[in-house]
Amino acid sequence: MEQLNPFTKIRRDLHKIPETGFQEVKTQQYLLDYIHSLPQERLEIETWKTGIFVKINGTNPHKTIGYRADIDGLPIVEETDLPYQSEHHDRMHACGHDFHMSIALGVFTHFVHTAINDHLLFIFQPAEEGPGGAEPMLKAAPMERWKPDMIIGLHIAPEYPVGTIAIKEGLLFANTSELFIDLKGKGGHAAYPHETNDMVVAACTLVSQLQTIVSRNVNPLDSAVVTIGKITGGTVQNIIAENARLEGTIRTLNAESMAKVKLRIEQLVKGMEISYQCQTAIDYGCMYYQVQNEPKLTNEFIEFAEKDDDINVYHCREAMTGEDFGYMLKEIPGFMFWLGVDSEFGLHSARLNPNEKAIERAIAFLTRYLTYKGSL
Repeated sequence: MEQLNPFTKIRRDLHKIPETGFQEVKTQQYLLDYIHSLPQERLEIETWKTGIFVKINGTNPHKTIGYRADIDGLPIVEETDLPYQSEHHDRMHACGHDFHMSIALGVFTHFVHTAINDHLLFIFQPAEEGPGGAEPMLKAAPMERWKPDMIIGLHIAPEYPVGTIAIKEGLLFANTSELFIDLKGKGGHAAYPHETNDMVVAACTLVSQLQTIVSRNVNPLDSAVVTIGKITGGTVQNIIAENARLEGTIRTLNAESMAKVKLRIEQLVKGMEISYQCQTAIDYGCMYYQVQNEPKLTNEFIEFAEKDDDINVYHCREAMTGEDFGYMLKEIPGFMFWLGVDSEFGLHSARLNPNEKAIERAIAFLTRYLTYKGSL
């Protein structure tokens, strides 16, 4: 029988029960059961919706160090055929949050048993994938009482090998926004198109126009993404569609570019009303602030990691991925880094299968770092 590291087993347990944003009831209970199984003498525990705050009190505190792990899964049907694959048919931990939780619990367990000077605040955050848990969690009462002086987080990276972390000071992840556009025209019989306003045609035209924003309205030295990932419209093959809906995402490397891209989207959509005699509506859904690593803390962390014999440090570039941890870094100095997990398939893939050896390596490294940082 396979001998598993206890936190690898925890990862597999959590991998079986993925739940989407603010629905993480089983996940929260699993985490609480584990937390309550440990010595409680130096712990303070608070729940917030489906999230958890756990404070480990230090012995001679001068500051509070925050550690955030997100806990939600994605609405994806898993295609891994693993023996511990998701028991929820249409949900999967396809972004590695099961890794994030198990690593956090491993680090947490060490410091429950081994005291350091400073307080540690572990934040198990729901709804990172949407509708966004970080921003409202910042306003929760436990956060107001225990607000950290600095905060860190990690995200798995399938493209890097186990034992590698990738990081940079400043901008790491992009500003992101969901995009939903509804078009309403006039439907009718397919044989009488002249009596209708066809929203399938309008939607196709709009998709093509939206693709000109990055190539013709964004500075070539800047970066942006406008992607339409889903189109729905019409009811049957011989009825001209009265309604159509576009669903997509916007990514930019600064807040000013996000505002410019949205303005151009609104102008193009307004033009559709005139061109196709239709009604339109735009909804930006969830919007995530950029992940901006604080330079001093980030460079101190890099220096520490480069001296660690078990870790390779890669100085990466910024990525167009989004993470609502950016809201926490907007309020609290800190940083996020990529953790190499060496998977053939990428984030949000139904076949993502990270290398579990990364769990034990990450726990050991973060334990060393937080021992150093919390004992200064």
